[in-house]
Amino acid sequence: MTEFTTAELHGIREMLTQRYKKDVEIQLADCEISLGNDEAGLTTCPTVFWHERGCNFVVFKVGMFAFRTQFFYTPHDQFGTGIEEYNQLDECVAAVLQTQSDHEREREGVESGSTGQSLN
Repeated sequence: MTEFTTAELHGIREMLTQRYKKDVEIQLADCEISLGNDEAGLTTCPTVFWHERGCNFVVFKVGMFAFRTQFFYTPHDQFGTGIEEYNQLDECVAAVLQTQSDHEREREGVESGSTGQSLN
């Protein structure tokens, strides 16, 4: 599987700096994920991970121009964007940041007692 390029990592860092108004540390890893082909089992994919505001984020590079993403609070509390795969890294990162932001506002609304639509 193709690793993240220097330009891709720079783009992620820029988006995170814009979102959080500070430098956010990203970490590189390899994760095993199912790409949907049951015969293939798990595939090792380059992954970018960051943690911010109590939430963990991952972006998986599943092909030369193919990315998947999710965010999670605990291993049992994981969320996606509703789109399985992106062909543009910036769209993938923007989508996970927006989806998590929407989810965060929803959680805060529920915790403060206001009513709102559940994302589940």
